[in-house]
Amino acid sequence: MKSTRKAAGADWWRGAVIYQVYPRSFQDTDANGLGDIKGITRRLPHIAALGVDAIWLAPFFTSPMADMGYDVADYCDVDPIFGTLDDFDEMMAAAHALGLKVIIDQVISHTSDRHPWFAESRASRDNPKADWYVWADPKPDGTAPNNWLSIFGGPGWEWDGVRRQYYQHNFLTSQPDLNFHNPEVQDAVLAAVKFWLDRGVDGFRLDTVNYYFCDKELRDNPPALVATGGLDAPESNPYGMQNHLYDKTQPENIGFLKRFRALLDQYEDRATVGEVGDGARSLQTVAAYTSGGDKLHMCYTFDLLGPDFTPAHFRRCVGDFQDNVVDGWVCWAFSNHDVQRHVSRFALTEEEQPRVAKLAISLLSTLRGSICLYQGEELGLPEAELAFEDLRDPYGIRFWPAFKGRDGCRTPMPWEASRAHAGFTTAEKSWLPVPYQHASLAVDKQEADEDSVLHHYRQTLAFRREYAALRDGDMTFLDTEEDVLAFTRSKDGETLLFVFNLSRKPVKVALPEGIKLAKTIAMPGFGTGDAGAAVTLAALDVYCGQLA
Repeated sequence: MKSTRKAAGADWWRGAVIYQVYPRSFQDTDANGLGDIKGITRRLPHIAALGVDAIWLAPFFTSPMADMGYDVADYCDVDPIFGTLDDFDEMMAAAHALGLKVIIDQVISHTSDRHPWFAESRASRDNPKADWYVWADPKPDGTAPNNWLSIFGGPGWEWDGVRRQYYQHNFLTSQPDLNFHNPEVQDAVLAAVKFWLDRGVDGFRLDTVNYYFCDKELRDNPPALVATGGLDAPESNPYGMQNHLYDKTQPENIGFLKRFRALLDQYEDRATVGEVGDGARSLQTVAAYTSGGDKLHMCYTFDLLGPDFTPAHFRRCVGDFQDNVVDGWVCWAFSNHDVQRHVSRFALTEEEQPRVAKLAISLLSTLRGSICLYQGEELGLPEAELAFEDLRDPYGIRFWPAFKGRDGCRTPMPWEASRAHAGFTTAEKSWLPVPYQHASLAVDKQEADEDSVLHHYRQTLAFRREYAALRDGDMTFLDTEEDVLAFTRSKDGETLLFVFNLSRKPVKVALPEGIKLAKTIAMPGFGTGDAGAAVTLAALDVYCGQLA
């Protein structure tokens, strides 16, 4: 079934605002404590009212849910806990009617061990799918073929007694890696992508896009020069002690991404955004994957998903991208389903969380690139503190208590403050608890408060739409004597100046020589400020002006 689609420009994704929905935590309509696709349809007006361009749905495919749907057992069907294909078609039609594009996750570096492909592959060494996964013989002493590690802890290999071989897994042992060196695997994956293209989806978010290929020779990774923790592997995880030269980011990936893009280009107005987790090489990988107009449309890295909330950090991240990625495009985000919510990362106290939430979206909306919002950030939700017995994330359970996992950012969306589970479900128990603090920030309470974070998000995204320079205009950083973030955005003869004070003290910023202001522009929620030859800013404040 093909949905009706609104006409749109081929570059709709460039500068787009994308809203990420985590389906199991968005809205439950069948009283089982889990969100579902009908729940997404019910709440689409809330998303559309924000003024975003597209929604991105985390996996809803058939799955045993060992990793909350990132272990796919059928790429072409909806898991019954979320609904049916008819529910999906109805949701997509409703989204398109509201002017929203629909982007879905594609988790194709690995499958579930319950996938029929893997069941056949492990059955023998000579069946038609025997080479569809990464299999290898043990070393003479019975140990794993090499030193590769799993991000989720332990070796990146699991022994299979039927084949008497090891299979590779970058994540859970129940998530075996596909062998992309086999052209039949690529064909099968692209056939699944075509299934969703034919149903009318507008794009794909490609999970772990640099993990598709591993080294054919299965060479050992060398040790990292400096063992570091990252957002994909905290310091408690030894994964950061290796330099991952051979278990991901292989040159053959470029050829497959070209095949993927060639398929998309057979359809109108489709787009891809790739997730790149590659440590110090991330920008080089993004540049390679987005250059030339024949691979991915855009990528995002983990650069802005950490704890730093300083002008120097933002200038370095954005500046490095501009220096390294000449003709590619980036999608910036402060939060998603894998990291601690940014209000908790950036704010120093609970009292300043609403102010930080407002300043953060003001900053994000003025950066050059597309931007992605994660459900609940428009309410200023902080990270939920959960007891160990409430955890469902295998990653958090494995590394507790040094690392608490990802459940704290995945708790249900609070809709109605006075209802049980904040209106998320009518079930006796929700799959994850709704914290009391989240219920107090529910949508209905913020709708009634014109000074709320929710209203600020709507006003800020409307401000972004008002100025073409903020969608895809040039961006130039300015040097100032104060430790502030200052830059201009320019397009078609119009130039806007932004000055962000991310500190907790007032500052007065002398404008660089040659900067002449034509007028001050009121940023939503921050007033007009004071500007002449200098800009005066309160703590956690922003100034916007138009240059003469």
